[in-house]
Amino acid sequence: MNYAAIKNCDIANGPGVRVSLFVSGCTHHCKGCFNEVAWDFQYGEPFTQETIDRLLEMLAPDHVKGLTILGGEPFEPENQPAVLELLRQVKSKYPEKSVWAFSGYLMDRDILSGRLGPWEITREYLSYLDVLVDGPFILEKKDLSLRFRGSSNQRLIDVPATLKNDAIVLWEDWQGNGRGLK
Repeated sequence: MNYAAIKNCDIANGPGVRVSLFVSGCTHHCKGCFNEVAWDFQYGEPFTQETIDRLLEMLAPDHVKGLTILGGEPFEPENQPAVLELLRQVKSKYPEKSVWAFSGYLMDRDILSGRLGPWEITREYLSYLDVLVDGPFILEKKDLSLRFRGSSNQRLIDVPATLKNDAIVLWEDWQGNGRGLK
């Protein structure tokens, strides 16, 4: 996997100050995408253990609330194994930090269907996420007033509650108890 960028002080892609990893490679090609350059799987730099070590170091300060993974498309089958290894190490070292991911795939139709590569990898990947922002960016539904998303079709999903209830649970429904706000 390659990555397009790393931001060590991101406040736009989840609550609080976050470290954000923009992976390379996306087959959605949404009209009006803010990061078209990251559609190319070969764009950017190789994602290595040194990259993971750098991300872990950036996550260390107490004021950093968590990690956000976006792209490109983090759920492309080609990207999942590398992202999964990152998530394993992040949750091992920083279990209190929240993890968010953005995907153009829909949680219920695409991700939970098991059609995005080996289900064992996708299932473990999901187990490390607190919130998933799902759905493609739709230019005609662009709304700059929305919190943590670009178009009104996109959902903020509480992943642990969704997996537990076997039904989509929106993160907005859980803001009062601090889930995903760590």
